[in-house]
Amino acid sequence: MGVIVGLLCGLGLLLVWSSLWSSPRSQRGVLLIRLGQEIHASGMRGVSSTLFLWFVALVAIAAAVFGYALTRIPAVAFLASLVAAALPFVILRARARALQEKRMEVWPEVVENLISAVRAGLSLPEALTQVAIKGPEVVREDFEHFARDYRATGRFDDSLVTLKARMADPVADRVIEALRLTRTVGGSELGTLLETLVKFLRQDIRIRGELRARQSWTVGGARVAAAAPWIVVALLATRAEAAAAFSSAAGTALLLAGAVLTGVAYWLMTLLGRLPADTRVLT
Repeated sequence: MGVIVGLLCGLGLLLVWSSLWSSPRSQRGVLLIRLGQEIHASGMRGVSSTLFLWFVALVAIAAAVFGYALTRIPAVAFLASLVAAALPFVILRARARALQEKRMEVWPEVVENLISAVRAGLSLPEALTQVAIKGPEVVREDFEHFARDYRATGRFDDSLVTLKARMADPVADRVIEALRLTRTVGGSELGTLLETLVKFLRQDIRIRGELRARQSWTVGGARVAAAAPWIVVALLATRAEAAAAFSSAAGTALLLAGAVLTGVAYWLMTLLGRLPADTRVLT
């Protein structure tokens, strides 16, 4: 009887332990997938989420060692590691945003190339393949991949889905879905539809350019306001008496509190000055 009770208790503990660990694993998987999508959207081909996280860890360790060797203050080394760990993610998102904006600026030219090719008598797959040769440089690689995929499979719809997933761009989603719909229902108004889309794209680019010019001073001010106090702290930390003060319990608490307030203030300033993102709704 005691053996059975012990087995049941062990089984219960095993079930409790597995229930505690199943959710974080799935959550980690979701986070890795999102990170992979961000890496893909930034144009960094061949970089996995795991490799990127290893790089972040190495950069954080190097920054901590450098910060401690320079100031001999543990709090400064800790904050340097946090900033260094966050910097690759900031650069990654900036690359993804810059690539998306760059692609958005050339999409009217891409659509105009499609219009010219269709009116010249080319089929829709041939018109898309021509973009890989005559289109803007920033999108040629993606359309070359589409051309190779279409020649290998002969499935136009599947190749368009692959192209949409590869570009991961809201404007590309709208253009590709319009092409898929026209191809499926056999519409004869493809040229008119694309011309209307070009007008909307150019209007959107013009409005966003004006808003971005007005927003730049907010972002610049936020960066200067966040960096200036820590430049002063770094200069003070090179002096022995200041380093001793910052190494104390009160100095460490002051540095950590300042870091938290700086992070919150910078986040609020950038949040208030951020332009609304063009989200993907046709994934």
